[in-house]
Amino acid sequence: MAKTIFEELGGKYERQGDYLIPCLTVPVEEEQPIGTRGQRHLRYLKKYRRVTYLNLLTSGRLNTYLADIDKQAEELFFRLVEQMKQAQGITERLKEENALEWVQRMNNIRACVREIVEKEVIYA
Repeated sequence: MAKTIFEELGGKYERQGDYLIPCLTVPVEEEQPIGTRGQRHLRYLKKYRRVTYLNLLTSGRLNTYLADIDKQAEELFFRLVEQMKQAQGITERLKEENALEWVQRMNNIRACVREIVEKEVIYA
């Protein structure tokens, strides 16, 4: 019996009754913690980028990829918050003098930056 392409590439079959089932395994990758932004990106991949999700999953790079996306999103978030704080002149002095205004302005900045990060990194 001639070898199949799967067997030529090193694949093996397992007999289950009258059928030969290919023995498929996903490569083991180092488990890394994934934050909320990485989990959001995972849901996005599963729903809208199914082929990319399956390619990353079967190649064993999904966890590493999601951890990297999470890290990029977090770094961008904090960098943009700091830049917007400086651009709008929000200082610790404002925090001491008028805490309520400081909280309002910081919440506005965080909301704007969250939208930017989601559009540029998470849902891109």
